[in-house]
Amino acid sequence: MPHQSLNVRITAEAATVREKLENLPTGPGVYQHKDADGKVLYVGKAKNLRNRVRQYFQKSRNVEARIERMLAKATDLEIIVTDSEVEALILEANIIKKLKPRYNVNLKDDKSYPYIVITNEPYPRVFVTRQIRRDGSRYFGPYTDVKNVRSALKAVRDIFMIRSCNYFIDDEVIKKRKIKICLDYHIKKCEGPCEGLVSQVKYNAMIDQVASVLQGKTETLIQLLREEMDRLAGEMKFEEAAVLRDRIKGLEAYSGKQKAVDLDQIDRDIFAFASEGDDACGVIFKIRDGKLIGRQHYYMGNVEEKPEAEILETLLQQYYLEADYVPKEIFLPSEIEDNNAVQRWLSEKRREAVSLIHPTEGEEAKLVRLSQSNAKFLLDELKIQKMKRADYVPHAVKALQRDLRLEKLPRRIECFDNSNIQGSDPVASLVVFVDGKPRKSEYRKFKIKSVVGPDDFASMREIVERRYTRVLNEGLELPDLIMVDGGKGQLSSAVEVLTNIGLKQQPIIGLAKRLEEVFIPGKSEPELLPKSSTGLRLLQQIRDEAHRFAITFHRSRRTKRTLQTELDLIEGIGKKRAKELLEIFGSVQGVKFATPEQIAEVVGEKVAGKIAEYFSDTEPETTIEHKVEN
Repeated sequence: MPHQSLNVRITAEAATVREKLENLPTGPGVYQHKDADGKVLYVGKAKNLRNRVRQYFQKSRNVEARIERMLAKATDLEIIVTDSEVEALILEANIIKKLKPRYNVNLKDDKSYPYIVITNEPYPRVFVTRQIRRDGSRYFGPYTDVKNVRSALKAVRDIFMIRSCNYFIDDEVIKKRKIKICLDYHIKKCEGPCEGLVSQVKYNAMIDQVASVLQGKTETLIQLLREEMDRLAGEMKFEEAAVLRDRIKGLEAYSGKQKAVDLDQIDRDIFAFASEGDDACGVIFKIRDGKLIGRQHYYMGNVEEKPEAEILETLLQQYYLEADYVPKEIFLPSEIEDNNAVQRWLSEKRREAVSLIHPTEGEEAKLVRLSQSNAKFLLDELKIQKMKRADYVPHAVKALQRDLRLEKLPRRIECFDNSNIQGSDPVASLVVFVDGKPRKSEYRKFKIKSVVGPDDFASMREIVERRYTRVLNEGLELPDLIMVDGGKGQLSSAVEVLTNIGLKQQPIIGLAKRLEEVFIPGKSEPELLPKSSTGLRLLQQIRDEAHRFAITFHRSRRTKRTLQTELDLIEGIGKKRAKELLEIFGSVQGVKFATPEQIAEVVGEKVAGKIAEYFSDTEPETTIEHKVEN
């Protein structure tokens, strides 16, 4: 029975918006945020429309960044009141499937996937189709693996005598003898419904068995056929019993090809998904009578920043909106928000209680993890296919452009970091990322030349000036985005230099470590990007790589300095010999007080003589001692 609905329109520009919000119904329903052109941006459901919708208009609300962006575009809100929470859930799923709003999780179009259809006719046909018609026919699928659909259809045609012709057959057609039996009848592939050689009741009973096979209920069907075969044999109807015997053999052979994964022999669907950036892949393992009969997968978009529960619930809603069968148990990798409403909806669809289960241990949990592994594999395949395209740009780069509101895609990003310990051995690093990937051949190291002491701001000014003066002089490529590791001070220093050398419009940001705040020129307050944003994760990756590169360079400089000893001042003593002497005698003092014979055993008599001569001419107070750093 269709629900009765009430449409309530609320415009953000209306003076009476507060009054309208107060007068919203308190029952369940669906709400749609729309932009100025009337395009639906987001669809949601609620147990209590007044409480849920008012949250969007509260100044003290703490909502996710994606919702903030949606509300900035939304100028209109439409309410549809439903009779129950379950009706609201179904209506929400249907609107999302039809309109695919920008800020909802969306399953990507699956119309190209094939189905097996049992037509709604007096004598039904069974065939593969890619079009769904709302004419009462039964559809099984979609089959995301073409091999599975071919295998299922071949098994059905081999086991059951279903007609393969495309004629419409009813009692009137049979009476007028418009169609004659074909070769299929003579080779026992069809029972000849076109000439009335099989009754409509018997033919449709066989079609119901076909439906059981397509639903995966093969073991249950075999048991029923065995009972029917025994009954016919007891009534001396041996020919009919033989037909069932052959059918049972065919079904057993078909069932034997399916993998047994569950000893309980309970019907289950196992859901899992994997996500990365704005893409996700959901996988459903279908277990019937304890055997895995198939796997379906769906690619999803608009998932970035979405909670796991919302992604999973959308996958459930969209799948069971079209699914031909709802099992008794459904395994999920985590809880969903509207668990009770979804459970009631599926129970109504099955006409029997359905359980949503989140297994955490045992064989059930292993099956969920297996589904998740499949989802991750399929998502990786999607990424590989995308990367093969010439115009491919990683989603993280697009997300960064969106989050920072950049005019141009930040395909080339250059990031600077300083490193020193109390001003000693000051160095800096430059790392380059192109399309979200490091380009190590373009990394650069800098020795700070003009700064004395630990002054990060002055160091930043020096390296930015040196880098981009050279870029301009040599006509090199400017980055789409410059990034400095640090807060407002480091950013201001870099901006000052860029302005002085004529790059005032160059996009640049600073990323502070403590709170992962993004500083933008001209803004007093930092930007806090969503922690789930792939754009922020890309910035963190670049910043960490610049820090690693700077630290590595600084350590190598410091190591060289600490290995510099008084031995290096002696003629004939190189780095290698100095290191050998320090390792054996422990320090410069140890070498100094060793006998010429002991030293000669290491470096020979000639060099040992030069060492002895050097130390005899050196005043004690000028001796410098350094230990080897390992």
